Amino acid sequence: MIKDQIIKLLQEITGTKEINLEFPDNSEFGDFTTNVALISAKEKGESPRKMAEEIKVKLDKSAELSKVVGKIEVAGPGFINFWLKKDVLVDNLIQIDRLKEKYGNSSFLKGKKIVLEFTDPNPFKEFHIGHVYTNTVGESLSRLFESTGAEVHRVNYQGDIGLHVAKAIWGMMDKMKHEKVSIEGLSKKPLTERIKFMGEAYALGSSVYDEEVSTKEEINILNKKIFEGNSEIKDLYKIGREWSLQYFETIYKRLGTKFNNYYFESEVAKLGQKIVEENLKKDIFEKSQGAIIFPGKKYGLHDRVFINSLGIPTYEAKELGLAPTKYKDFPYDQSIIITANEINEYFKVLIKAMSLIYPELGEKTLHIGHGMIRLSEGKMSSRTGKVITGASLLDEVKAGAAKINEESSEMVAIAAVKYAFLKVGIGKDIVYDIKESLSLEGNSGPYLQYTVARTNSVLAKVKTKSEKVKVKEELNNEELAVLRTLIKFPEIIETAIKSYSPNLLCNYLYDLASEYNGFYNSDKIIGGKNEDFRLALTFGVGQVLKNGLRILGIQTPERM
Repeated sequence: MIKDQIIKLLQEITGTKEINLEFPDNSEFGDFTTNVALISAKEKGESPRKMAEEIKVKLDKSAELSKVVGKIEVAGPGFINFWLKKDVLVDNLIQIDRLKEKYGNSSFLKGKKIVLEFTDPNPFKEFHIGHVYTNTVGESLSRLFESTGAEVHRVNYQGDIGLHVAKAIWGMMDKMKHEKVSIEGLSKKPLTERIKFMGEAYALGSSVYDEEVSTKEEINILNKKIFEGNSEIKDLYKIGREWSLQYFETIYKRLGTKFNNYYFESEVAKLGQKIVEENLKKDIFEKSQGAIIFPGKKYGLHDRVFINSLGIPTYEAKELGLAPTKYKDFPYDQSIIITANEINEYFKVLIKAMSLIYPELGEKTLHIGHGMIRLSEGKMSSRTGKVITGASLLDEVKAGAAKINEESSEMVAIAAVKYAFLKVGIGKDIVYDIKESLSLEGNSGPYLQYTVARTNSVLAKVKTKSEKVKVKEELNNEELAVLRTLIKFPEIIETAIKSYSPNLLCNYLYDLASEYNGFYNSDKIIGGKNEDFRLALTFGVGQVLKNGLRILGIQTPERM
């Protein structure tokens, strides 16, 4: 890449290993800018401006650099700005036409194996809006990694045992008794109704668990029976779990995710318990009030229970069983776990414990905590039953999308939701606004889809597109702005994956769409002197938008 070429030359000239070469916020300051002179001058106690001028003189002497860079200027206190040659920008347009859907792909992570664990809805509970967010983040990161040559393994870890299951099953039994309905009767109802029944049952079980001492004891005993596979509740447990997993698959299909592996707490719990008990002898864990804890306070963290006083492994212990299980199935170079950031502290303790037991796996494990979805009613909770389900959200947005494009309303709805979630930095909370997410005029998924449809419409008006990009006259500011934005795409992808930031790609795609629409509204594309070039520019924009949206997990309709 041109960026790498400039960085290498700057390293040779300055002797600085870490070079910060960025896209300037304002295109008036070139295609790339660096503050290397400011950093070097501060370390050496010299004038940054003078040092920048000296670096520029040496850069100007580079024959290789002169082939791609047309102008270099020193600005402000010592920034060095670079402008690429017009021929380089046009050649990039030709490359887009040649590579098409492969444009933007690279191989800098080729040979790396990366497992991404995301979504993780628990059977017997609702698949809520937060799961849609986690899935959206995980799928976009998966596709970013794939675009850079990595072998990606998508996995889904689900809590099919634990207190939440006991609460749900207790609630199911209570509702079946009072509503005089049997498993056979429930099985005849549509899947959505069965899931609603289970959601209500969980909310009921959670409510009485917190309010009634005698019922709390019943649910605790039920929890132990579920963990041990007791035959009394085996059938109800099995069918409830099956209904949940069937339902989850309908959501994954809508969101465009296919998992390579599904892991369940019931499969890794005993291994996790064994690991904790074995490492109790090695003083990694300690006994406390009948439970086994990890003494996180020793490491500046907090203490956490890994096996409770009933002898049942907690989520923490099960996670310890999950890590080696995942590695056995797919020997990864990195394991990325994506969850809501409300359990960031939990993962700090878990990864510390893992690092002491399995140093190699601990080193390879990264937790990414995303923000919470906020609505006007506040935080959602499946404990209270006041939960926005993933399906209800998608259906509501789809109804709005039908007013934009009835034929592709599902595609537009998915774009509206995913883009609204991804355009915000992963660690930040989101206030989701349906109307804003569906806007065709703002920074939204449908706006980008509309721009792609616009490029399709322009290209459909000509029978054939010239094989060669012909520039018959001097390029104007609008054309150059689009060209300068197009060439950034591969760099943006690489930066986004290195910083785990899909929002950088969102920002780029919005900028590209805005630049193109400005060009579209000010220049005549068909029939002008530069028709062939402008058609090629239109094709390039459409292709790059489609490539970028695909990485975000968003499809594009032909018409809007």
